Amino acid sequence: MNLIAKRTISALTTAALVVLAIISAPTAWIPYAFAVLTALAVLEFALLLRKKLPLFSLRGLFGLLVGFVLISGGLSALPSAAVAFGNLTMLYLIAIVKISDMGGFAFGVSSAKLMTGGNHKLCPTISPNKSWEGLGGSVLASCILSCCFIPMMHFAVWKALAFGVTAALVGTFGDLVESKFKRWVGVKDSSTFMPAGMGGFLDMFDSLLFAPAVLLPFI
Repeated sequence: MNLIAKRTISALTTAALVVLAIISAPTAWIPYAFAVLTALAVLEFALLLRKKLPLFSLRGLFGLLVGFVLISGGLSALPSAAVAFGNLTMLYLIAIVKISDMGGFAFGVSSAKLMTGGNHKLCPTISPNKSWEGLGGSVLASCILSCCFIPMMHFAVWKALAFGVTAALVGTFGDLVESKFKRWVGVKDSSTFMPAGMGGFLDMFDSLLFAPAVLLPFI
């Protein structure tokens, strides 16, 4: 089985489990679940950071503090959405960001194979596999799914499209921030315990670090 098939199956399986968990979970439990996820993400960040800096040095402690603020601040938008507006809103925010990941991957890989000379790289020094074509696929996929949620979210079409575009752009920015960090510490994946093709724990959550927090005030 090739990498694309493995990644697609892993992503769809994970997505199905996440949807099932969100739909069935009592809203009161969700903040506690995200507290655990945040702790795991910060732990993985700390293990990567120590590759470059002693954690108990001034720079190490400052870096750990910055990572904690970014990760906990970003992920906290999701349980906040569930508590304020219900589980469906949290599912919506996760879905439009993560579908943009899948759209970007599909369009990026396809365009690299189909275009003579390859596709047009977005940030080759940070993430060599990201392309402008992939970014277009991210925006398209996110906008389509966002519009599918219109009957449930009661948005106007223009707002659904605006959310879709924003989710893709800000989600890609979060991905690039994490990629820059990984390049700095000298690793390809944030860890290797995830299923094939999915990278590490932070790799799964990087696009969610900023996008939900940006979108939540406009729900």
